[in-house]
Amino acid sequence: MANGRQEPVFVATLDGIEGEEAPLLTAFASVRRIREGRTRAGRPYVDLELADRTRAVAGKVWDDAGAAMQAIAGLSRGEPVKLLFRPESYQGALQLNVRGIRPLREDEPEYDADRVFGAGYSRVAGSLCNHLVFDIETVPATELEVAPETIRKAVRRHAERFDGDEGMVMGLSPMLGKVVSLAYGEGDLETVESVRVLVVPPPDHDAARQAEYPEWMVPVSEPQLLEAFWSLAGHAEVVVTYNGRTFDVPFLIARSLVHGISARVDLLGNPYALRPHLDLYRVLTQGRPLGPMTLDMVCWALGITSPKDEMDGSQVAPAYARGDIEMIATYNRKDVVATSAVFRRVREQVLRFREDW
Repeated sequence: MANGRQEPVFVATLDGIEGEEAPLLTAFASVRRIREGRTRAGRPYVDLELADRTRAVAGKVWDDAGAAMQAIAGLSRGEPVKLLFRPESYQGALQLNVRGIRPLREDEPEYDADRVFGAGYSRVAGSLCNHLVFDIETVPATELEVAPETIRKAVRRHAERFDGDEGMVMGLSPMLGKVVSLAYGEGDLETVESVRVLVVPPPDHDAARQAEYPEWMVPVSEPQLLEAFWSLAGHAEVVVTYNGRTFDVPFLIARSLVHGISARVDLLGNPYALRPHLDLYRVLTQGRPLGPMTLDMVCWALGITSPKDEMDGSQVAPAYARGDIEMIATYNRKDVVATSAVFRRVREQVLRFREDW
């Protein structure tokens, strides 16, 4: 957690100081989860999940911290707060015994949003989503000729499955490819105007060229794109994708690893869970599709406009090589609109009947 006076205090060990002998500490954090409960004896408590840019930890508020219990009633998910707590250990893991909690005051001294939400927060602070729908587009990150011979052979062998298209193989590998477009929006969006796109400009797009991008296109480096994504995912109540467990999320995690960026939310946990990552493909197929189940096919069956009529994934790398990042971003943007439309249909006709939603 981000301590108001120094760098995050929970990165280091607490030297075995816990329980009543532990000091009371203060920190800033964001609230990811609030759940009320009672012990078998009837004692009320509140379970919290609290996070900053370094990690997420469990918090506990007992009824003997009456002011804290009352303050929690007015908090919302994703809200930044200041804590007064005592560090404890529960089943071998750090847990915070929260003695005080409050929303931030205006111009809170020592508060730094990037230390709580991550370095990418400032780029997306005005477009955070509760139901985050996103999609990415990727291209090769390097020339195959500069790779070692063993890697070149591996790519060529794999390319035999794609009619010899080595560029497609590289663009689909997070070790050889990179993210050049990430479109995102709220799940209830119905128009493309609500979708923003983080783009990595082609090498020949200087500042003057980037200044000509439409307002909904935000030029960033790939590391900045990844930092922004994890800030978005950390705030969201649920992250929504179509087949994101198979491609988008593993790609983003691997690219984050390459750049030394923390993957701050577990989006690849229980494949059957609906939160924090709702993969619509898995909801519809449970991983065992009864025939083809592409997003394009689902959109056609449901009467939803599909962006695949205008472009498909195989055209992304050539478009990027030509410097046509706007074409890629426009296609990516429409993919999010289509996924959002599928999400709303699935939510209303399937998910609302499930106890785990």
